[in-house]
Amino acid sequence: MSFETLGLRAELLSAIASQGYTTPTPIQSEAIPVVFEGGDLLAGAQTGTGKTAAFALPIVQMLGENTPVEKRRKPRALVLVPTRELAAQVSEEMNIYARRLGLRSTMIYGGVTIQAQIERLHRGVDIVVATPGRLLDHAQRGTIDLSRIKFLVLDEADRMLDLGFIDAIKEVAAFLPEKRQTMLFSATYPKEIKQLADELLNKPRKVEVARRTITADAVSQAVYQVEKSRKREMISHLIRSGGWKQVLVFCRTRYGADKLTEELLFDSITASAIHSNKSQSIRTRTLAQFKRGDFRVLVATDVAARGLDIERLPHVVNYDLPQVAEDYVHRIGRTGRAGEEGVAISLVSPEENSLLLAIEKLVTYKIPRQELTEFPQYASRRSLKVKAVKDVKKVAGERKLKDKAARAELAKPTPKRKRPVTERPAPKTGRRGSRQ
Repeated sequence: MSFETLGLRAELLSAIASQGYTTPTPIQSEAIPVVFEGGDLLAGAQTGTGKTAAFALPIVQMLGENTPVEKRRKPRALVLVPTRELAAQVSEEMNIYARRLGLRSTMIYGGVTIQAQIERLHRGVDIVVATPGRLLDHAQRGTIDLSRIKFLVLDEADRMLDLGFIDAIKEVAAFLPEKRQTMLFSATYPKEIKQLADELLNKPRKVEVARRTITADAVSQAVYQVEKSRKREMISHLIRSGGWKQVLVFCRTRYGADKLTEELLFDSITASAIHSNKSQSIRTRTLAQFKRGDFRVLVATDVAARGLDIERLPHVVNYDLPQVAEDYVHRIGRTGRAGEEGVAISLVSPEENSLLLAIEKLVTYKIPRQELTEFPQYASRRSLKVKAVKDVKKVAGERKLKDKAARAELAKPTPKRKRPVTERPAPKTGRRGSRQ
């Protein structure tokens, strides 16, 4: 099948060709005809399989067939996404198609000034790509009119549920007209998605081009079991010995991401961190620098697990395993995209074995184990040495406490000695020198 057979306009076919795409992906082949038919859609597909184009192309074409003449256009299509990074990615791709047909698109998310967004909305837009929280702020302020929305898309719906956006999504839906076409796209397809679909979708067509919660076939996975204290040494060794030029590394916390970045820089490996404590401008600039190859390692938290679209990213490393097994699928989905091959490596400490088992239960197979002779899972000698050092420090600490207590005792002021109390002779009552 080719894009021409999907009934797309020449302008959109030209835009697709300029991106180097010649044949539609399975999700595009299945979803685009359903969207053109006008019915609601419930779609499940692996991450990195072209879901954005699957809804963007038909929506843009149908909006372009009836462009309003009014200068200040009201939004007619709304795409809800879980993160700022994904909003930027979807908006960028949407703009590629929208400008071919004279449509205006904008993105709305938190972490930046709201005034600039209000001004863009006031000038008029056709398509809005937004995160639920900030969009709800606009709706409650009255700075966006959602009464003309014809198309509603929930992209990465399972991730929005994980991040606790379910209430915000329902509140946003209250501002939308009941008569609309709703599409729900998700990389994974748990039962909670069906519950949300029952509330927001009307007799949807179901499209699922891949097994539920499965990882991409183009990604080679491996597990290295190693002590937690040696993870930093191992990742530096892997990057150097493998000559890796572009690596996306996931840490569990913001502090851990910053700390690992500092350690990699100390090892003379160029790196930078991206997480929710960074401003949006810094995150956007850092991502652009990483794509250009200005540094080798991008260290991220799960806020970046979705929405990062890095062309031909060769390596992903789970420095810490995620607490939620589904996040593993989304993390390693950053590589092996659009038919490219990729490598996903997980550094697993003994404390994380339960998390690894949960991941393997989710993907329904055991991830291959690999070993490096330089990094055994348990470094016994090193552990004994560390323990011995700790014992020495313990003894030294006890001595220090005793010495401190002794010095404190000596430093106490000496109490003044009280003079003994002596009895004074009773005073004489008679007159001095009196005669008897």
